[in-house]
Amino acid sequence: MTTYLLAGGGTAGHVNPLLATADALRDRDPDATVLVLGTAEGIEARLVPARGYQLVTIPRLPFPRRPNVDALRFPGRWRASVARTRELLREHRVDVVVGFGGYASAPAYRAARAEGIPIAIHEQNAKPGFANRMGAALTPFVGVTFASTRLPHARVVGMPLRREIAGLDLAAARTEAQALFGLDDRRPVLLVTGGSIGAKRLNDAVAAEVAALLGSGWQVLHLTGSRSPVVDPHLDGYRILEYCDRMELALAVADLAVSRAGASTVAELQALGVPAVFVPYAVGNGEQAVNARDAVEAGGAIVVADAAFDQDWVRTELPPLLADRAGLAHMAASMASIGRRDGAERMADLVAEALASRAAEPVRAE
Repeated sequence: MTTYLLAGGGTAGHVNPLLATADALRDRDPDATVLVLGTAEGIEARLVPARGYQLVTIPRLPFPRRPNVDALRFPGRWRASVARTRELLREHRVDVVVGFGGYASAPAYRAARAEGIPIAIHEQNAKPGFANRMGAALTPFVGVTFASTRLPHARVVGMPLRREIAGLDLAAARTEAQALFGLDDRRPVLLVTGGSIGAKRLNDAVAAEVAALLGSGWQVLHLTGSRSPVVDPHLDGYRILEYCDRMELALAVADLAVSRAGASTVAELQALGVPAVFVPYAVGNGEQAVNARDAVEAGGAIVVADAAFDQDWVRTELPPLLADRAGLAHMAASMASIGRRDGAERMADLVAEALASRAAEPVRAE
């Protein structure tokens, strides 16, 4: 019986593709053991057990970014984290380690290497994080979401998507969405979303000019998130929700999306062929702008800098885009041409390759 250890966590961006891959592995081999390595503080502590998988934890250990006391303590804590992970690999007789980035992945890669256990990696973002850059040097089995991702041995497998997206019947889902959200089936829909938390800049700019957007003959489905609520003006064709627990229906009904460019959002829009105006989040290491690059180069999306996306841009630039139905149809086809719905299956294939490569190598010393 095969035992898989999937390592990752900290954010939903790491955990969701991990869980999608876990489901694909379990579907292929119902008798296998699938464990998840994470931390007690990350979102995985809630999501992993809820999906029915066993979570084993190691202490959260951020890599130091500046000289301080934590940096002095880091080498000892790192060795302890790797040693603990090696114990877990032996205790559970793990056959292959699959990493998705995040705090738990780097110790898992090092421990697996020391134990002679094959490694497979999935990188969600076009701009890889430190853990996966380190891990990619240890294995030839590296899957990426975006063709523009630069990692050794990278091959495009796409994003492992949750089943609600991967198996979506678009025509049926669109009809269901129109009924759920109270939308007119004769008018196109602009979806505006900044994720579950929301994006104040997107919310403020769109809310201020929603009358102009409705005047273009479109409806607006506005998912505001939890941190920047919008007062509902109760205009015909304008639907506001703080949170949407049927996000697959919101995507299915969208003829154009205005959104941030998190890796999962970009991958889901590509998979469903939804053209987009991406407004990359300006904080961080710039990965969102890079995530959008493939879609822009394919002709399926445009990018607007966060600082430029304001009320004036929405009033002057967005209505002409909405009026160009032929251009939007071309963008949709271009988006679909680079989208993948089978990322979880393709990642499971990569894991199977890693597992099959296992050879009788001597255990490497720490």
